[in-house]
Amino acid sequence: MEIYQYIIADDRHLVELVLQGDDAAFEHLFNRYREAIRRLFAQRLGTDADADDLLQETFLKVYLNIHRYDFAYTFGQWLYTIARNTLVDFTRKSRTALSIDEHFSSPAATGPTPEESIINSQQRMQIERFLGELSEQHRTLFRLRFLEEYSYEEIAEKLQMPMGSVKTGIHRARERMCRMITDGEQQ
Repeated sequence: MEIYQYIIADDRHLVELVLQGDDAAFEHLFNRYREAIRRLFAQRLGTDADADDLLQETFLKVYLNIHRYDFAYTFGQWLYTIARNTLVDFTRKSRTALSIDEHFSSPAATGPTPEESIINSQQRMQIERFLGELSEQHRTLFRLRFLEEYSYEEIAEKLQMPMGSVKTGIHRARERMCRMITDGEQQ
């Protein structure tokens, strides 16, 4: 597909292309929404310090869960909901980093409910289990790219691999993880 076709495509069409494995379509969705979501984080946090990290985390969640997107909603609404939930999770984690005195002196200080803690723990265990099913190379590439947030260039340098091999390996690892997550939810 030519670049101008991505640029003029609506969100729905880009999502359909992503679901068919077109990473360039996802990149165009990212570019279309990244500044708005980044500004949202910077405004809510009052600083740019964590906005980029939250932006990356949000779009990783979008990529891993795009198969769940419901076309009854606009992509922007769905993305905003994920961004908002990511911000809520971040602020909860930030509160748990407070000292005991700071934590209890704040009237709005609430942590995750016991149910949320169990769900988060189960999700972490599920991801770790799925990572264990990847080949060693794919597991390493997935961890470096999505969990440790290395750039493609940093990964290629760190593992002394050609850039094309890094990109291909990450793509395959991501596809396999998405497939395992999807299959796991259907059981």
